[in-house]
Order: sequence, then structure tokens, then C-alpha cells
Amino acid sequence: MDWDKLRVFHAVAEAGSFTHAGENLNLSQSAVSRQISALEESVKVPLFHRHARGLILTEQGELLYRTAHDVFAKLSMAEARIRESKERPSGPLKVTTTVAFGSTWLTPRINEFLERYPEIELSLVLNDEELDLAMREADVAIRMQPPRQADLVQRQLMTLRYHVFASPEYIKQHGMPKTPEELKDHRLIIYGADARPPVSNVNWMMATAQQFKPDMRPILKLNNIYGIFRATESGLGISALPDYLLPTNSNLVRILPELEGPSFDAYFVYPEELRHSKRIAVFRDFLIEEISKVKAKAAAAASATATTEK
Repeated sequence: MDWDKLRVFHAVAEAGSFTHAGENLNLSQSAVSRQISALEESVKVPLFHRHARGLILTEQGELLYRTAHDVFAKLSMAEARIRESKERPSGPLKVTTTVAFGSTWLTPRINEFLERYPEIELSLVLNDEELDLAMREADVAIRMQPPRQADLVQRQLMTLRYHVFASPEYIKQHGMPKTPEELKDHRLIIYGADARPPVSNVNWMMATAQQFKPDMRPILKLNNIYGIFRATESGLGISALPDYLLPTNSNLVRILPELEGPSFDAYFVYPEELRHSKRIAVFRDFLIEEISKVKAKAAAAASATATTEK
């Protein structure tokens, strides 16, 4: 089977149209169409159903796509391992994590990593859906739950905990609750039913307030942690947020320090085949170093607070 035609077929199957595949391959639509027609002629079966709104794989097309996808994934893995034979870490490194963690914690620290390793071509994919690492949709994932896929290496990075936060604007307008019971008199922002948080009892703050006011309703429900963070920053209400969402430039204030929510672990995950990757090793070490800095800073702040209270 012609390798170029197989490459074009895989791109078309991924894109769902000749036009989009041509853009990805830097080929004209007619050139892509000719390649597919020639491939169908050589295998003597149609590989796509043609529709006005795009292309749909036939049963035979699905079979060929799965095989081709597996082949290209293995080739990509082989290329990565060959690159690792070089002395200094270099080449592409695709990292995926959640929108909230990537936007608030990871991205502000990337500049220092790239200054240390300028030969690494870093790509960040921020997505609350888990990408398939085995099929090389990404090289590394930072996940807020243990991986469900088999044959993945995982390392626990840090333990995170939910706390209660509000903005200075909100506190100025509505006051600061002094006890958990006073939450019942405030505007609470919570997670909606279709949210996918890392803990099951994510609306523990609302449950606390409803102990004192059972019919209490939230001011807003959101299905995204980053959205809740931004709504809280705007002064809309009080919310429960994980530690990592408080970047150094955030104006949010932790309130009710005695009220602690559930904890969860963040994991560094990558395929078994990349266990000896230098790019992954230096990125992992960088993350561990940054986490150590955060812990040291938090410990110093806690010590300073304790000294002031004395």
C-alpha cells in the first residue's frame, strides 16, 4: 500500500473532509480527493461515504483507520525514543492538563522552564477531557485524578485541598463571614450538576451553609472550576476553590481558615514507552522543584502569621 496515500487517508479520516485535510497537509482539495480515489481503487472498496456535510468512514474505512492510527502512533513513539539518544533534552514535548490548572498554575511558570531548556519545543493542551496518551495525543498529562488507562506511569505530584475564598470587593460590599454558620447569609457560587470535579463532595461549602438554612440557594452554578474562580474574582460571591487556583497576582482572600474542604492528589502521567525520556524527566523535575518552592513559601507565610498572632 502506498505510504503517501495512507498518510493522506489518515489525515482525511481525522479531519472529516477533504478541505480540512488539505489545509493540514498543505495540499489542494483536489489533490487530496485524487489520492483517496486512487487508494479506494487499489483496495477495491469504498473507504468513505460522501455527504454534503462531510465524510463518514465505511466499515472497511474504519478498519483501515484504526490500523493506520496505530501505525502512526507507534512511529511517533519510535521517533521520540530516537530523539532521546541525544545528549541534551530537545524536540517536541506536548503536555496536557486541565484548563484551570494550566491557566493559573502551570502557564505562569513555563517561561523559566523554557529558559533552561530552549531546545525543547513545548506545547500545552488545556482540556478538561482526558487525552489518550497511549495514542500519543500528548506525551505527558498532569491530572487531578488517578489515570484510568493501562500501561501509564504515574507519579503523585502534590496533595491539594479546597478552601473558601472571596474577593476584597465582595467583602467590602457584603461583609466577611466570621463563622461557618454565617455562610447562610451570603452569596455562594457552586459547581453545577454537570461539573466534573476531582472530588465527589465538591459542594461541601453549600452543604455546610444548608445545615443552618436548608432551603438556601446559590447565586450561581458553574460546571467549570476556572469559571468559578473568575466569577469569585469579579466579586459575585464566595466559593470553594482548590489551592492551586490562587496565583501570586490573585486578589482573592481566604476566609474561614478553620473551614477546610476535601483534598485530592495531582498526578504526573506518561506512557511506559517514554519512561527513559530526558524531556519528560527534566519537565518532571522542574515541576517538583516548583512545587517545593510553593510549599516553602506557604510554610514561611504560616510561620509569619503564627509569630504575628503571638
